[in-house]
Formats: sequence, C-alpha cells, structure tokens
Amino acid sequence: MTPLIHITPRRAFLFALTLALFELLTYLASDVVMPAMPGLVVDLNASPEYIPHALNLYLLGGVVLQWMIGPLADRYGRRRLLLSGCAFFCLACLATFWVQSIEMFNLLRLLQGIGLGFVVTVSYPALNEAFSEADAVRMMALLANIALLSPLLGPLVGTLLLEWVSWRWLFVLFGAVSVVAWLALYRYMPETLGVERRDGTRLEFQPIHLLPLLAGYAQLLGNRRFVAGSAALGLIGLPLIGWIGLSPVLLIHDEGLSKLDYALWQLPVFGGLILGNLIINRIADRYPLKALIQRALWPYLIGLFTIMLGTWLYPSVLALVLGLSVYALGLGIANAVLYRMTLFASEQSKGLVSAMLGMITIALLGLGGVLLAMLGAGASLLSFAIAAGCAGLLALWPLWVALNGRDNDDAALSEAA
Repeated sequence: MTPLIHITPRRAFLFALTLALFELLTYLASDVVMPAMPGLVVDLNASPEYIPHALNLYLLGGVVLQWMIGPLADRYGRRRLLLSGCAFFCLACLATFWVQSIEMFNLLRLLQGIGLGFVVTVSYPALNEAFSEADAVRMMALLANIALLSPLLGPLVGTLLLEWVSWRWLFVLFGAVSVVAWLALYRYMPETLGVERRDGTRLEFQPIHLLPLLAGYAQLLGNRRFVAGSAALGLIGLPLIGWIGLSPVLLIHDEGLSKLDYALWQLPVFGGLILGNLIINRIADRYPLKALIQRALWPYLIGLFTIMLGTWLYPSVLALVLGLSVYALGLGIANAVLYRMTLFASEQSKGLVSAMLGMITIALLGLGGVLLAMLGAGASLLSFAIAAGCAGLLALWPLWVALNGRDNDDAALSEAA
C-alpha cells in the first residue's frame, strides 16, 4: 500500500487508524447510551416516547453544518477542520454530565451529532484523496469494520459500563477518549490539500464564495446519478438505523428482556455487517464497482424479505434478527462501494460533494428513523418488520438510477471506476 501523498507507510497506517478511532467514537456515541435510555427518561421525568430520539437527533446533528463544513475543509484544509470537529465533539460530550431536563439532553445529542458530520464530510474525502481507488475502497471497508463495531459493541459496552457508572459518566468517558483522539490526529493526520502528490499533481485549496457555493450545491442537486446514489446510501441503511433506535423499546420495554439479552441480540446483526465489509475488502479489486453492488443485492433483498415474511409467519425476535443479519451482510458489501461511486459522480470539489452527500444520507437516516417511530414501528415486532422491510425496498429505485442513469458527469464516474 503506497499513499498518493508523500508520507511513510507507517504514518499512512497510523493516519487511517486515527481516523478509525475518531469515527469509532462518533458512531459509538450514537448507541452506547441506548441501553440506559429506559432509565434515563425516568431520571429526567420524560416518557418512553423519547427513547428513539437519542439516536435520531444525533443523526440529524450530523446534517446541521455539513453544508458549510465541506467548503471550509476545501478552503482551510482537511486537517484543521477535523481537529476542530474533534474538539467540538469532546465539549458536547462533557457538557451532557450536567443536564437536568430531556430538552437539554436532546439539544446536546444534536450538538454531539455534529461530530459525525465532520467524520463524513472531512475524513472520508481525506482518505480518498490520500490513497488509490482500490486501496481507498479497502481502507474504507476496514474503517467500516472498526467503526461498525460500534453498533455491536455499543449496547454491550453500555450495558457493562452501566453496572459501574451512571449514564452521565458515560459521556465523561467519551470526552476523555476524544482528547486522546485529538492528540493522535494532531500527530499523525497529514494535509491532503496544497501538497505535491507522488504523480506530481496537487489538489489546491478552494476559496469560499457564497453564490458559487450555492450554485455548486444546486448543480449537485441537478446531477441525477449523484442524488440517486446519496438517496440510496441513506435508504439502504434505514432498516439498520430503525433497529438501533427502536430495539430498546422492542426488546427491553415490550418483550421484557434484560439489558444483557438486548445487547446479545445485536451480535448477529452487526456480525453480518462486519462480515460484509470483510468480503468487500477481499474482492474490491476483482470486479467493477457496479458489479460489486449488484452482487450485494442478493443478500440485501433476501434479508429484507426474510424480515417481513419470517416475522409474519413466526413472530419472534429470532425470526426478525435472522432477517436483519442477512440484510446487514448485503449492506456491508454495498456501502463503501456505493459511497465511492457517488463521491465521484461529480467533478466538483470533494469537500462540496461529500458535504451534500452526507447531508442527504444522514437526513434520510435521521428523518427516516423519526418517521418509522411516528408510524408505529416500535409497537410490535411485526410492525417493525413491515416498516423496516418496506423502507429498505425504497432504496431500489434510486439505486437503479445510480447504477444506470446518465448525466453530464458520467465522465467523472468513469474516471473514478
């Protein structure tokens, strides 16, 4: 593995590892508190209806500033922006220790989610700019393996830590580890803009001009393949996000399972997700991007139909988790590939493209999670199965457009592939 910029392989490895640490923190923060939510809402004198909001508001926080984070990263560099985002995330976590109302807790969850926006908008483009396509896809898949451990580890870590500390101290721990992540980023993260690359080229800093910025976003919204790819990225992950947000209600509140049983039922789902990422890491350079996604559709669709039909015929946690695990396998194979394809669906600056991509994707995940809860997906296992299965099937149309659509930016996509 040879980076495209002039850094040693050792620093390149530590750079990727440091990105994984910060990404792990931001994703782990999304659901490590979920086992505590039934007790947290009692402590703050709130109703159980607020339980899924802890996840959904966090995801929506990832959208709030992305429209500006991307252009700022193009103007001032990836390194400076990611260091700022890590510091902001740390402060938002520490402040949660003193909350006394569910409203303030929800506000801080929104602010913590902004850290997720920095990961999506800054670190992913930096990774793609530092490495070749095959290496970038592999490393994004490997990063996803580490980051996607968070939904698997989150409930387990949260359950274990709650035996020793209160939910307030969970956020103090996140703040402390964020300090470590900031120091590692400061030491190992290179700047990918304004430096000469090994092929003699240079990716320049881009000035910020409001009208051209808005025009750039408008142009992206007119790119059918880019919009379709972004929408597909959000929709294919919606069943999983719905499960993370509503499984405490379904398993702990409704089914009466213990926190440990709740955590253990997460293992096969996120095990499938990690297995999918390991598979794409092995086959990333053997097939074109389009063929990789087409192959991922088999477990993806089989899993969705198993979720709906299996839970209808045999309404149990086992049937639901079985379908979710197969679906997660397909999601793990497709996710990194679809992100790469969508990122290069336009020739505009990757900070701008990644910002809009992240806004569309995370907005669909956050708002979709809210909508699933409002439509009663948490009422029963079967209600969730039908809602989640239908949500996942909605991704097929934008996915087809992303794979087959034609627009003026096809040349950029061909160059990327």
